Amino acid sequence: MDATLWVAKTGLDAQQTRMNVISNNLANVTTTGFKADRPVFEDLLYQNLRQAGGQTTVNTQNPTGMMVGTGVKILSTQKVYAQGNMSNTNNPLDLAISGNGFFQIQQPDGTIAYTRDGTFTVSSTGQVVNSSGMPMIPNLTIPTNAASVTVGIDGTVSVELVAGGGAQTLGNIQLANFINPSGLTPIGNNMIIASSASGTPQLLTPGTNGAGTLLQGNLETSNVNVVAEMVNMIETQRAYEMNSKAIEAVDGMLKYINTNVG
Repeated sequence: MDATLWVAKTGLDAQQTRMNVISNNLANVTTTGFKADRPVFEDLLYQNLRQAGGQTTVNTQNPTGMMVGTGVKILSTQKVYAQGNMSNTNNPLDLAISGNGFFQIQQPDGTIAYTRDGTFTVSSTGQVVNSSGMPMIPNLTIPTNAASVTVGIDGTVSVELVAGGGAQTLGNIQLANFINPSGLTPIGNNMIIASSASGTPQLLTPGTNGAGTLLQGNLETSNVNVVAEMVNMIETQRAYEMNSKAIEAVDGMLKYINTNVG
């Protein structure tokens, strides 16, 4: 295979993957707490055909070398943890994080996942759970005789009981912070899990040591910028077309050689 065909093929693969990332971002433009992904490109190994600094004569050297690239690949994708906009819902169990941090969710297998989606509700037993029915950590149970629920910016959860029963503090919501949030692993269902790259979670009281504060009655919307993603999509399409044109051009050159030289 001609080397140029392989180089152009790697370009097609990379742009196809980039389009997949863009499509996923656009598909989740209305997903609560969703963070946009961005692909990270990396050039492949070079063929060193002529070494820079090599001797051309006894007293002279090559000022530049001859390095021929072998293409491109997408090395990784990274979550962009920029703050999304706040949407007011007036639902007392809808919570948004203004700043850094993640809610903790207990999965059915007992492990902990993390999320920016603060869409919480009450189960049949009064437990505060997410949209999939998984409980928040720490476990909070709303009494059946609660008239209202209040969540402070520092995560303090309290209820006002009916018939003048007074106020009762249920607990405190803590946020998990990571030294490298880009190293977290998305698992779907608006949740992510820790990895060796993200580091271990640091549990913090909202509003302290760099952790964000909680906003009751609000949800954080997706941080996907539709206009920017559309521009990226057009750019990706053009890059894909140019790589396709390169393959067509090389194919024409090879046909010319076969016709006129063979």
